[in-house]
Amino acid sequence: MLVRIVAAGVNRADALLRAGLYHRAGRPPLVPGAEAAGVVVEVGEGVTGFAPGQRVMGLDGGTSSGFYAELAAVPATHMVVLPDAVDLTRAAVLPVAWLSAWYCLRRLARVTKDDTVVVKAAASGVGTAAVQIAAEAGARVIALAGSAEKAAWAGEFGADVTVDTSAHPDDAEVEEVLRLTDGRGADVVLDTVGGGAFGRSLREVGHGGRVVALANVALEPSTVDTRDFYPKNASILGFQLTNLQIHGYDPRPDLRELAERVAAGGYRVPIEAVVALEEARAAHERLERRDNRGKIVLAVGPDSGK
Repeated sequence: MLVRIVAAGVNRADALLRAGLYHRAGRPPLVPGAEAAGVVVEVGEGVTGFAPGQRVMGLDGGTSSGFYAELAAVPATHMVVLPDAVDLTRAAVLPVAWLSAWYCLRRLARVTKDDTVVVKAAASGVGTAAVQIAAEAGARVIALAGSAEKAAWAGEFGADVTVDTSAHPDDAEVEEVLRLTDGRGADVVLDTVGGGAFGRSLREVGHGGRVVALANVALEPSTVDTRDFYPKNASILGFQLTNLQIHGYDPRPDLRELAERVAAGGYRVPIEAVVALEEARAAHERLERRDNRGKIVLAVGPDSGK
């Protein structure tokens, strides 16, 4: 179907795609933008459940040309109709960060009220979503962030404990997590950083625990010592959203549930800034400096707040 894009979420994958560093980047010209919200303009023959004028959100799924555009032709299987209570700006950032956090914690790690969950980069888009999702499940949440300010902010989303990793670098981070878990280690570690952080995640997880790896924003190899996880009977779970879709995952039920929970006021979706599409470069640069708290949204049309 054809969608008039109103708001597009800005993600690190967009910046990597622009730089030619993203693992699934094709040959230029490329249109970035993996998630967006907008209004249906036209539906293809045989498409049901959608009509022109409906407000929708969704993913490109690796098959469309990207959402940094005024119009996008998108498979109907990648889009869902929005509840009235969810505005297009917030909806535009649910399909990547929120869906990733949801799938990793609810479907892969299967977090329960008996778990202690470590969330790395807890002030990021995925991080703030993960803190809320884990807290809603009743888990004890330890939020790790790269500054005292970011750690305190992550605490506002329901974390039980916050850790400023700038004050606990490398091995000190591991020691702090073990201290906070009385030496047992965490039941679940959500690793949104990769690189050297992944090796620390394996040391921070406890017996029978689960480490979920969903990114490598560090853009560096991870050195793994198998002795850090196999004696603990720990599991390593990988997640990559686009690849999951390519292999048959239908994101629509999870996206609908997320939207309904946001509509009901169950989750806060922090938006740091809404900037014009023409300012995409500045948005990417801010993201690359890691200056942002919450998501950055590109406003493509005049209706982004509706």
